[in-house]
Amino acid sequence: MSIAGQAVGLFAVTNVDDLLVLALFFGRGSDRRATWAVVAGQYLGFALILAAAVAAAFGASFLPSGVLPYLGLLPLALGVRAAVQAWRHPVDDEQPAERGGPRVLEVAAVTFANGGDNIGVYVPVFATAGPAGTTGYVAVFLVLVAVWLAAGRHLATRPAIARTLSRWGHVLLPLVLLGLGLAILLEGGAFGW
Repeated sequence: MSIAGQAVGLFAVTNVDDLLVLALFFGRGSDRRATWAVVAGQYLGFALILAAAVAAAFGASFLPSGVLPYLGLLPLALGVRAAVQAWRHPVDDEQPAERGGPRVLEVAAVTFANGGDNIGVYVPVFATAGPAGTTGYVAVFLVLVAVWLAAGRHLATRPAIARTLSRWGHVLLPLVLLGLGLAILLEGGAFGW
């Protein structure tokens, strides 16, 4: 199988969970600024994942493996913040919520924190692929980020999903972020769990 085919499969397997998160972020704002924030944040967060994986694969690891589980604290903190905001500003059931859209750094932080497993999977692949192979993987991954963004946006704009996100997104986003943070912490064995 070619590097491109392997890269597509590897990306899909390691990023399937991002689709729901992207749809939730897109559901928080439908204007151009919100869309730009999700796109820029996703690319920034994924670029950080790739930089960490490439650096680790070529021996310049600046993120020791023991630190990766604690990346779960980022989405956990963002989830707590979103839950506090939802609690302070309850939504009238008759009127869908008008919330502030996502911020670039918020999306990037969640993407990077959710990418701890990606880094763990990408490092051995990049280490064995060499510089040319790694460049191929990275190029395919960056194209696939755009596909994932389009799929997340598509999900968020389907009428039934858009209504649900508009009405319940302020509750779903904190729950997903809290769950994601806890999953990263628990799966990585943070705090000796």
